[in-house]
Amino acid sequence: MPKILMPIGDATEVLDTMYPYFRLPEDGYEVVVAGPEARLYHMVTHEIPPNSDVPWDITQERPGYHIQAEIAFRDVDPTEYAGLFISGGRAPEYLRYDQDLLKTTRHFFETGKPVASVCHGIEILTAADCIQGKTVTTVPKCALDAEQGGATYVDEAVVTDGNLVTAGIWMNNTQLLKKFIEMLNAATK
Repeated sequence: MPKILMPIGDATEVLDTMYPYFRLPEDGYEVVVAGPEARLYHMVTHEIPPNSDVPWDITQERPGYHIQAEIAFRDVDPTEYAGLFISGGRAPEYLRYDQDLLKTTRHFFETGKPVASVCHGIEILTAADCIQGKTVTTVPKCALDAEQGGATYVDEAVVTDGNLVTAGIWMNNTQLLKKFIEMLNAATK
């Protein structure tokens, strides 16, 4: 069964992570969760509350489920993986400083393997210097991160450019995963 690497950390967004975690195996892909260390991590829900007495301009973060990382970033051999799925939430904000994760991320672009990124995942791609010249989408508040990485940001649900498929938010998961699985199937079968 081809393996998909899913880097996570504390404050990984629940729906950005759990939808692909369960969806990819339905098409014959094993999801391997990696973190700064092989341990249990806290996920969060990130959303603007719909009926707040005092409106929020940004997403509010609330505790979610937990997820176990099977392997630490430093122990990942990227040649063993068919694709990379980078979820959002606040985790990418600090994961983008992990040099082992950045080196692994670059491998997927250097070899042309499929990569999917949703929401704040773009921060890791920018830090790894992998989106120069690409057209991408992300949550609008991360548009600057995309542009600082040399990409052209477009406000669309899902965008594909070469081996990369990006989505704005978890509500685009169905479209994102449909395209990512299509790319994985073309690359592995």
